[in-house]
Amino acid sequence: MSINRGGVPPILAQKHYTTPSAFTPENLLREARRQKQIADSSIPAICVLDPDGDMVRRLLAKGEARIEPAWACYHTELYTFTRAGIDFGIIGCAVGASFAVLIAEELFASGCKLLISVTSSGQIVPTRPPPYFIVIESALRDEGTSYHYMSPSEYSRADAVLIAALDGAFDKFSVPVLIGATWTTDAPFRETQPAIDAMREKNLLAVEMEAAALYAFARVRQKPVLCFAHVTNQMGRIDGDFEKGEAAGSKDALDLITIAADRLRSRLSL
Repeated sequence: MSINRGGVPPILAQKHYTTPSAFTPENLLREARRQKQIADSSIPAICVLDPDGDMVRRLLAKGEARIEPAWACYHTELYTFTRAGIDFGIIGCAVGASFAVLIAEELFASGCKLLISVTSSGQIVPTRPPPYFIVIESALRDEGTSYHYMSPSEYSRADAVLIAALDGAFDKFSVPVLIGATWTTDAPFRETQPAIDAMREKNLLAVEMEAAALYAFARVRQKPVLCFAHVTNQMGRIDGDFEKGEAAGSKDALDLITIAADRLRSRLSL
């Protein structure tokens, strides 16, 4: 029996891409503020998604982060911190495409002007030993969330202007920073060897869980979003895997976002 009369799977049916959503982040946040008695005020212009939570834990341990009272989200806590004269907001442990985009919607509705994501990822093409970073230029759409925002295609792509703005920014960085494409999946424990081999044939450098959805959101909503993959592992297939670097890689990740934010804020007039 077919899925429906046209044989279209539900993930591709009834999407109506040009029709506004009946449920908006602004309305959700309005009610959250009412219930929590939070004043309607803005958050930092530059925000960070930290899916592994390592940056947040380091900042809290060093006493450098403080809770943001203006954040009205039901699901997360937003912390603020300052580095190199730049004020940041950061949310930890927002893992996966749907959660990352839910938070992105709420961040931009709350005053965010630039969102940077740094997600831990598994190596696909063995370009060098981990750990290292990738500026994600495009991401294969093997997740569900992007298909609610953008009509079907193989890849979601970063804003070329943001990518160009980083040219040369990491030439002297302590950890290698590559640029390329990744594979975004919803099911990390269904990364079969045939699938990995197919992604290697496509020259996808790493696998992660958020970028394709975040870039689809960014394109449709016309919001500046930049995603980095922190390649830290070979999917546990070797002993001693998942070594991220100093302080679980958080020092390098914080330095990375500071350099990126400094470059991009001038381009975006933040």
